[in-house]
Amino acid sequence: MMHHNREVARGDNFQKNGRIFLIVLFGVTIYASFCNLLVPDDSIFHVSTYTITLLGKYLCFALLALSVDVVWGYCGILSLGHGAFFALGGYTMGMYLMRQIGERGVYGHPILPDFMVFLNWKELPWFWYGFDSFGFAMLMTLVVPSVLAFVFGWLAFRSRVTGVYLSIITQAMTYALMLAFFRNEMGFGGNNGLTDFKDILGFDLQSDKTRVALFCLSAVALAMAYLLSQLILQSRYGRVVLAIRDAEPRTRSIGFKTENYKVSLFVYSAALAAIAGALYVPQVGIINPGEFSPLNSIEIVVWVSVGGRATLYGAVAGAVLVNYAKTKFTAEFPDEWLFALGALFVGTTVLLPKGLRGLFDGKQWRNLRRGVEKKIT
Repeated sequence: MMHHNREVARGDNFQKNGRIFLIVLFGVTIYASFCNLLVPDDSIFHVSTYTITLLGKYLCFALLALSVDVVWGYCGILSLGHGAFFALGGYTMGMYLMRQIGERGVYGHPILPDFMVFLNWKELPWFWYGFDSFGFAMLMTLVVPSVLAFVFGWLAFRSRVTGVYLSIITQAMTYALMLAFFRNEMGFGGNNGLTDFKDILGFDLQSDKTRVALFCLSAVALAMAYLLSQLILQSRYGRVVLAIRDAEPRTRSIGFKTENYKVSLFVYSAALAAIAGALYVPQVGIINPGEFSPLNSIEIVVWVSVGGRATLYGAVAGAVLVNYAKTKFTAEFPDEWLFALGALFVGTTVLLPKGLRGLFDGKQWRNLRRGVEKKIT
């Protein structure tokens, strides 16, 4: 009976937090969009297009952080390779945008992107076929990262690789992809990546209305991912995932094939990260191999840790707050940012193990105060 009551309370809190999150998300989105399109530029209430683009980028990062929280916070899978799925989603969108340039490129070739003409490529590689279609590109945004996640997860989880070993392998995966995409012969633009995009579905990417539309679409994608993740984690499937996180050997001993749950959740998480990457690229205007950097994947984990694991909304808040701080801090002290990020991660881990959302937890405050008092005495 007590267990049932705890489950009901947990579900109620989940739904309450979800409602608050959606109200705040759509409130900010509607306000910012209205103040950009309808409020005059000289008004103090006007929101610039630069700010809209920045907010859209933050929402993409929030979706990426949510994807990591799903597997790390709820299943205990610490992935240091989700930047790879984000980058792959970005590249599939970038390939579509490059195919839309056509004769408007520097070299004016109707089919080949500029970098291929520059490298004396004579024909379009087979893996670029179909990317002139938006529908095909979106399908590949889901399929390519999901297949990679399935293959990787099937090999790793069926071999029962866990803990720090799994984290190292995921980081090795994204590092290997980064090295591969840096090579010109791979056909993805090499070191420079893909850029100089013109339009998407016929809409000018430099237009204020297009920027606002992409910002709103990012908000909708984040809301849908949040609700879907909430639905999954509240289900029987979600309870099994939590059991795997807390006691995988016991969960396996009572008959659950834990590797199947871990693989499927890992694939779902990779798909969310890829969608975030696909939304990110048209807003920032470039995708290059630097997005595969292992440091980027580590930063994602920091966002989730700072906001608070196993909450979904904590991961979103952490991503927005840390990236806002990064925007401000790197402008003033670019060389010191990594030290600040490391200090933030260590400080949060030591003092606030539940992340910033623990600031609203009276129990965490009491534990922190007791720890300080013990050190003083």
